[in-house]
Order: sequence, then C-alpha cells, then structure tokens
Amino acid sequence: MSETNDLLPDRGFSPTQRAGALVEALPYIQRFRDAVVVVKFGGNAMVDPALSQTFAEDVVLLRSVGLKPVVVHGGGPQIGELLGRLGKETEFVDGLRVTDAETLDVVRMVLVGKVGRDIVGSINVHGAYAVGLSGEDGGLITAEPRDEALGFVGDVVSVQPNIIERLLAENMIPVVSTIGVDDSGQAYNINADTVAGALAGALGAEKAVYLTDVPGLLTDVDDPTSIVARASVDKIRSLIADGTVRGGMIPKVEACIHAVEAGATSAHMLDGRVPHVLLLELFTDAGIGTMITGSPSSGDELTEGSHDR
Repeated sequence: MSETNDLLPDRGFSPTQRAGALVEALPYIQRFRDAVVVVKFGGNAMVDPALSQTFAEDVVLLRSVGLKPVVVHGGGPQIGELLGRLGKETEFVDGLRVTDAETLDVVRMVLVGKVGRDIVGSINVHGAYAVGLSGEDGGLITAEPRDEALGFVGDVVSVQPNIIERLLAENMIPVVSTIGVDDSGQAYNINADTVAGALAGALGAEKAVYLTDVPGLLTDVDDPTSIVARASVDKIRSLIADGTVRGGMIPKVEACIHAVEAGATSAHMLDGRVPHVLLLELFTDAGIGTMITGSPSSGDELTEGSHDR
C-alpha cells in the first residue's frame, strides 16, 4: 500500500482524495503498461537526499505497475568535488569538462563506482530490482572523440541495447553510467543527456524524461508561468530560430529533440526539484512539465496546462 500512497506527495490528503488519485492514474497505467521509459536523472534531484529517495520510490512504482524504467545518470557535481579534493583543476570548454587520462579515471570511479552504486542502492531498498552498468558493458555504447581539445570526451556512435533489453525482460531496472568505448577499448566520458536520448531511440522508448532544474520549457526564462505544456519538434526549432528559446534553455530542448528524432515517441522536461514529479507527469490528467513530440499537435500551436500523454 505504501507505493500507491506515493502517487500523492502530500501525505495529508483525505482517503477520498487518495482514491481519486488512483482512479485518475488507472488509464495511464493501463495505457503505458510494458512501455519503456528512459529517465535522465540529474540536477538537484541527484544531490538532494530527500529528492533522491522520492525518485527511487517513483522508479520502483513505475516498475511495479508494469512500465519498464531505465535510469541514465551523470555526476558532474560529484566529479568536480572529487577532483577538487585531489587538487586537480578542472577546465571547461563550451560547458564540457576537458578530460585527460587522469580525469577520466576519476570520472569512471565517480560515475560507475559511486553515483551509480548509490542510485542502485536507493532503488534496491524497495526490492532487488536495480542493476548498475556502464556503456562499456556488453558493447552497450560505442563512442568516438568529440574534439581533440576536450581529450576523452566522446559522442555516441552506436547503441547495442541487448543487455538492457535482457534486464528489462527480467523485470529489472537498469541504471546506466554514461561511459562509452571506441573500437580499441578506449573509454570516453559522454554527456548524460546525449546518452539518454540515444538509448531511448535504440530501445524504441515510449518516453524519454529529463529531470532538470527548471519547470519545463519556458518562453520567458524569468517567468515560471510561461511554461509550454506541449509542442512539436518543428515548433521547438522555430522557437529557437526566432530567439524565443535561448541561452541555457537551448541544450535542454535540444536533448529532447534528439531523443524524439532518435526514435522515442515523446520527450519530457520536468522539474526534478518537485517530489514525485515522474508520477505527476505520467499518471495525472494535467501533467506538470513540457512534452515534446515528433508530430504536430492541433495547429502545431503551443499548449498550456494539461497535455495528452
């Protein structure tokens, strides 16, 4: 019963309100049963222990009602912290960490050995469901260097999702660290948003969900009420072209575009600072973030408020 109660983050709701939430969730649970949902976990949701706990509860609930969640994570703050403790300076070029061989060792240690294990542990508090792996395992992610100036920073060349599919078939929850390798076995650090989109496409995911530190796509970054509930990829591109979407919002929506164009049915930008945001977006009528699809909605206009998932 504790899992279903978590559909409502406020434990002060009356029994009638709780029952109403479950009834509201039912058609979405039925619709998305057996659907793959790739969730990129990052931002404040990752470093706040309380939010990490509610995220783990959400992921387990998704699995328990028949969805197939796959978690993809980065770990930039944790990597930066360990590098600082080791007295190693970090250089960034266009927002990407320059990664020499020593830094790569730290990145692998943090992503695979620390952050990934912590996420697996928080999920497995609720049952032996999660399995940690990296793009190096089972030939999952083949990478290539992005730019010589960045060192061992890579881009995704291809994804072989067999190992993920086998885990999903066993009702496990894969937790993927974003390290890939080239044909020679050289490892590369890859942006987590990029990996999430590539995995979502390779798995034919119903949804690619990006937990961010903003409410969703905002047409005015200074006005949180300017959130766009739903738009097509073409509409998003036009908003970038005319300057409506700019600055730090561009890489967030480009990650969503990449996921949809790679093969995901839809991509979602959600505020990871909101407890149980995954459940609110997937299992309630109104939704809570921004949904981006490949096909235009009616008239290809921006929609506010609720959106049909």
